[in-house]
Amino acid sequence: MKILLTVSSRHGTTDEVADVIAEQLRAAGIDVVRARPEDVTDIEGYDAFILGSAVYMTQWTDEAVDFTRRFRDALRDRPVWAFSVGLSVLPKGGLSDLNRIGPVLLPIEPEDHLTFPGRFEPDRLSLRERSIARVGGATEGDFRDLDAVREWGASIAATLCNGL
Repeated sequence: MKILLTVSSRHGTTDEVADVIAEQLRAAGIDVVRARPEDVTDIEGYDAFILGSAVYMTQWTDEAVDFTRRFRDALRDRPVWAFSVGLSVLPKGGLSDLNRIGPVLLPIEPEDHLTFPGRFEPDRLSLRERSIARVGGATEGDFRDLDAVREWGASIAATLCNGL
């Protein structure tokens, strides 16, 4: 089984979450190819997909949105899981909110979508990003729950290995 895991990350946190997911899939014997969504030109040969994006101002990155638009029809025909990383002002836990990301994901009907809390390190952000985060009430810190990410990755692996 071959899985394409696309990840759009701005400051590395979403990449780190994707690494944990890929680790769980590989531990189950699944072949995982990681790619930036903007670098993918063809999705033939993949059995399933995991799409991930950082969330800024309640939106996926432009690159992740473009990927779903370019491959929408093909993605509808195969299993797709999606995850978002951000919203660090929310309490720890798995928030699933398709109202924020819905316009991107609803047309491809993913098996599941989770939003994982991210990390807010002001010194890694541009002045504009820091200003927006502060106005939005973001609290500095690392809010990632990598155990929850591992659990989700393992559940995808189990689903794929058991024949969806």
